[in-house]
Amino acid sequence: MRQMEKEEQRLGFTRLATICTEYFGLNRGVSLAVVVGTIVIVCFALFWFVHSAPPRAITFTCGPAGSVFEANAVRYAAYLASNGVTLKIEHSQGSWENLKRLEDPKAHVDVGFVQGGIADGTNAQRLVSLGSVSYEPLLIFYRGTNGPVKFLSQFEGRRLAIGPEGSGTHLLAAALLATNGMVPGGTTQLEDLDADEAAQALLAGKVDAVFLTSDAASTQTMRTLLRAPDVQLMSFEQADAYTRRFNYLNKLRLPEGVIDFSRNLPPRDVWLIGPTVELVARPDLNPAVSDLLLEAAQAVHGRASVFQNQGEFPAPLVHEYNISQDAQRYYKSGKKFLYRQMPFWIASLVNRVMVAFVPLVLVLVPGLRLLPAVYRWRAQLRINRWYRKLLVLERDVALAPAGRHEEFFQRLNEIEAVVQDLKVPASFANLFYSLREHIDYVRARLTARSAPPRG
Repeated sequence: MRQMEKEEQRLGFTRLATICTEYFGLNRGVSLAVVVGTIVIVCFALFWFVHSAPPRAITFTCGPAGSVFEANAVRYAAYLASNGVTLKIEHSQGSWENLKRLEDPKAHVDVGFVQGGIADGTNAQRLVSLGSVSYEPLLIFYRGTNGPVKFLSQFEGRRLAIGPEGSGTHLLAAALLATNGMVPGGTTQLEDLDADEAAQALLAGKVDAVFLTSDAASTQTMRTLLRAPDVQLMSFEQADAYTRRFNYLNKLRLPEGVIDFSRNLPPRDVWLIGPTVELVARPDLNPAVSDLLLEAAQAVHGRASVFQNQGEFPAPLVHEYNISQDAQRYYKSGKKFLYRQMPFWIASLVNRVMVAFVPLVLVLVPGLRLLPAVYRWRAQLRINRWYRKLLVLERDVALAPAGRHEEFFQRLNEIEAVVQDLKVPASFANLFYSLREHIDYVRARLTARSAPPRG
């Protein structure tokens, strides 16, 4: 059965080549090359058309359940779902785990939130950024009524909860504490507790301070600690110095009373420091999905909040990761024209048709028409070459004195022998037979001229 199918395919291919030979006037080798080339180009266009289609689902790595990262990822999912794309959310311990997943092809993660300043020791060139989407302030809550804590060095010898391994909180806290001489194994006890455990430990007096950021802590946990008696929020007196030492940090102000106006929380302006959160993706992220994610980012992060102005985010701020070319184009000119005028999937279909098949028609069709013309011109030149020799011979016969007929017959026979061996496609048969008729015509004239005159 398979042998019969292969034979039918071979015969079909042969028939197609024969049609090209007879219709376009190409020889069999050129015809086969044209057929194969056309099939390859069309198959490539079809492959690109299918392969470049936006995926129906992408995977997003966010943060722990209940964190701000998770809440924002859920809002992204709702926005993408309205455009027919499913966002699969995977929870993590935070930014560091998100980054490791994005770096690992086996993790099958497409995009995620990553806190700035944690790319040391990783290959950041493997990933791209779609831009920064928010500030991520570091909040340090501590117990005590013996005056405010103004410097991190005042926590020397205390018990500190700095976030779980795999979170951006843990990495940022460890870097800041190391700058102040506090490292694991020293007199300061560092606990790897998650946000909820750390908050409970602080309220129970089991730790002296907790470090929290939105990649691992929920807004509710932070509000609980802000309202708790005997729990203070540290204001960074050295905020400017930290932003100079760590160029990925920003100085942020938490205004007096912004959390709770009636209770005036916080009771004074608090200066905080923190990196930005970036939307980091793999470099092969589909361009249409990239635009869709940036639209979602504008909807989720574009409004004014405690730490940012209206429209401040998302923004193409370059830190550890290069801004992707698709994101750069989006920030400069917005969505592509078709995606502004049509629903997402219809625009995607029309765009792929225009990219894959319109150039194919504009290039391939004229090319297929031009190739036979070039081949005909070449074949015409081959035949004209012997017409020129025939014309020269006829002229020489007319001008030559008598007695050279043997030479002329020999030249004519040589021309005829070569012409007889010419391989001409069927479409050039009229030219070929016309040439042979003219050879016979010249022979007849030469014969008549060489005949002795009648007595």
